[in-house]
Amino acid sequence: MTTDSTPSPNFIRNIVAEDLKTNKNNGRVHTRFPPEPNGYLHIGHAKSICLNFGIAAENGGLCNLRFDDTNPSKEEVEYVESIMEDVRWLGFDWDDRLFYASDYFEKLYEYAEELIRKGKAYVCDLSPEEIRAYRGTLTEPGKDSPYRTRSVEENFDLFQRMRAGEFEDRSRVLRAKIDMSSPNLNMRDPVIFRILRAEHHRTGNKWCIYPTYDFTHCLSDSIEGITHSLCTLEFEDNRPLYDWVLDQLDVPCHPQQIEFARLNLSHTVLSKRKLLELVEQKHVTGWDDPRMPTLSGLRRRGYTPESIRNFCERIGVAKRESTVEIALLEHCLREDLNKRARRVMGVLRPLKVVIDNYPEDLVEEMEAINNPEDLAMGTRKVPFSRVLYIEQDDFHEDPPKKFFRLAPGREVRLRYAYYITCVNVVKDSKTGEVTELHCTYDPETRGGSSPDGRRVKATLHWVSASHSQEAEVRIYDHLFTKEHPTDDKEVSDFKIHLNPNSLEALTSCRVEPGLRDAPPGSRFQFERLGYFCVDSVDSTDAGLIFNRTVSLKDSWAKIQKAQKKKGQP
Repeated sequence: MTTDSTPSPNFIRNIVAEDLKTNKNNGRVHTRFPPEPNGYLHIGHAKSICLNFGIAAENGGLCNLRFDDTNPSKEEVEYVESIMEDVRWLGFDWDDRLFYASDYFEKLYEYAEELIRKGKAYVCDLSPEEIRAYRGTLTEPGKDSPYRTRSVEENFDLFQRMRAGEFEDRSRVLRAKIDMSSPNLNMRDPVIFRILRAEHHRTGNKWCIYPTYDFTHCLSDSIEGITHSLCTLEFEDNRPLYDWVLDQLDVPCHPQQIEFARLNLSHTVLSKRKLLELVEQKHVTGWDDPRMPTLSGLRRRGYTPESIRNFCERIGVAKRESTVEIALLEHCLREDLNKRARRVMGVLRPLKVVIDNYPEDLVEEMEAINNPEDLAMGTRKVPFSRVLYIEQDDFHEDPPKKFFRLAPGREVRLRYAYYITCVNVVKDSKTGEVTELHCTYDPETRGGSSPDGRRVKATLHWVSASHSQEAEVRIYDHLFTKEHPTDDKEVSDFKIHLNPNSLEALTSCRVEPGLRDAPPGSRFQFERLGYFCVDSVDSTDAGLIFNRTVSLKDSWAKIQKAQKKKGQP
């Protein structure tokens, strides 16, 4: 798979290029994407997916998909299936290289026994709370466990009995024997196996002890022959432990762990734990809610895999944490949809228009361009009749300054059709709300131009009342009102910043009749309104539902323009 633009330089590409130059790893490049199946993937994972699969592809290498499934109490088959679907949707394939950490449980157990035999691991009876207390702090060294001096024979016996299920959960753990005075807390005799009676989604109840992530990850990398283990910065302090484990054991190879800055995106959260909280507390409809930053949510909203890959390429790979404006992600999406989305007309808040001098029994087929950015997409026919719908916002009875759309006595253009002039306004007798407009049309302006050269200042979209299809349209806004919802130190719950107006459902919309059979997931630009996608979950034959993917307003383009004006890069 190729990226959508020329690869931008980043420090990981430079490291890999230097390794190839010196023939390190015998010229091999082998990476892996190692998600934990305890939630759905989000846009932050997309950065890692694109990096791992991309680095391998650029250098003629391989990339594995491996599930680090070492915590059965939080893992589900549903998550495994969703992750595979998301990776494929994003445009990547692992071929025959699908692995699970659970594939290696027996081997990991043997590695743990090897550490015991070498006097590098011991069984500890301290409770989890006592282990934390003995661990020390960033400024104070830890204390040795009273069980640290157990003999190899006793440790070996106890570890075997842990596996046999003789002890209660949390009563004993196996710890690496490293250095309780190390300035790195991860090196203070970390737990590498614990007792946990929980049914595993693959191994069932075969095991009642499970290896920890830190012990499993490095060894899984080695077993699979990984050369470059790419992970986010929160694992930087874990690298000494990664290297220590591999250095103590007779392993196939010693991969190089390289850390990069994770993706932080404004107006949302990229934490599986926090996203799960939103799902479980029903602040959203599920992991695939179109407001969620999950790949399944973005896909349902109408994002394209190409736009996400382009976004990941643009933000680059760095060592320093930063937050990316969500406006850039939306900009990448607009760029892609502008080229591929078919233009159609839809009216979200309909206002009835009757053209008094248009024949009641006449229906004309107006030719409309499907995409001005790609004329090869051709044209379509749109029915035009005496009674139409336009947007309520496109009419103002007492128009303010710089309002050039329809008003009493004013002439405007109907897209691909005729010039019309408003001659009368009908209102609700009780509320005073405008319910209907009466207009006249100029039959000489068919196609939207006047033979006498007169010009109008506004062009409106419309649909024929009798031919259009009724639809529901869901308008989405940012999930959070605050740009950085988790950075507020004055509140303990990030959910206080949830946007109460993140979803507006409009139920009486009208769209072109050609959209009646639009398949789920298909994307369109509603002229003047934005990009929309047929909802892949709720839209049925009985009810057409569109999600607004993104508006036409490009905030990122304005940001870039302002920066150029100030002379900023």
